[in-house]
Amino acid sequence: MLNNLRPWHVLLASLAGWVNQHQQKAIEYLREENRVLREQLGRKRLRLTDDQRCRLAAKGKTLGRKLLGEIATLVTPDTILAWHRMLIARKWDYSSRRGPNRPGVLREIAQLVIRMARENPGRGYTRIQGALANLGHRVSRTTVANILKAHGLDPAPKRRRGMSWSTFLKAHWDTISAADFFTVEVWGLRGLVTFYVLLVIELSTRRVYFAGATPNPNTAWMIQIARNLTDPFDGFVCSKRFIIIDRDRKYCEAVVRHRFQRATRLADLE
Repeated sequence: MLNNLRPWHVLLASLAGWVNQHQQKAIEYLREENRVLREQLGRKRLRLTDDQRCRLAAKGKTLGRKLLGEIATLVTPDTILAWHRMLIARKWDYSSRRGPNRPGVLREIAQLVIRMARENPGRGYTRIQGALANLGHRVSRTTVANILKAHGLDPAPKRRRGMSWSTFLKAHWDTISAADFFTVEVWGLRGLVTFYVLLVIELSTRRVYFAGATPNPNTAWMIQIARNLTDPFDGFVCSKRFIIIDRDRKYCEAVVRHRFQRATRLADLE
């Protein structure tokens, strides 16, 4: 079989063996040189630039994991191949081309949507969208719905039915006032006399109004107080929709039903 080989075949085989042996010696030298450099560094961590990582990744990918395991000394083969995967991912990354108005819904807008929904349970998706537009935020109705759904908030009808007392107060803070009696003992000619003092407070501003004081808070007196409070020009509660009162019998039926025309009883509190 050897006799069938032509002389130039033998020459090529010899030349290839010599080249391969020469390359192997060159590789052995470079590996040894790398070991010497690593010994000079000691335990210091090798800091590579992005350009250096790219160059090693491009060259290392062509060698493959097996050959890299034999000759790589600076980093592991897995690290070099990971750098190569990052290069590919960076090639297909178009995040830098996105416009400033396409990064998705900003966190501040999402928080604003949640706040509007919680403080205004009667507002649906469209009304919240309109309120955001008034503030300069262009958000679609679907986006509003997705934000509320992601945070476990129901649509307006269901959300309103499950509204807590504190949420209701915050939603209608500017339209609510409250009234209550307290007693003061005053010395008179016949001894101590109990005076009933009625105060009204505006919840949004904590402004307190002295409505009146009397030892006999009868129906006539209460009707006059109601007239004063609901006067269309300077009545303390003329701009309010609700007034919170308790079950005190001094709030006679005539006052509650007929005299508080613009301020109605919100709830009976013990």
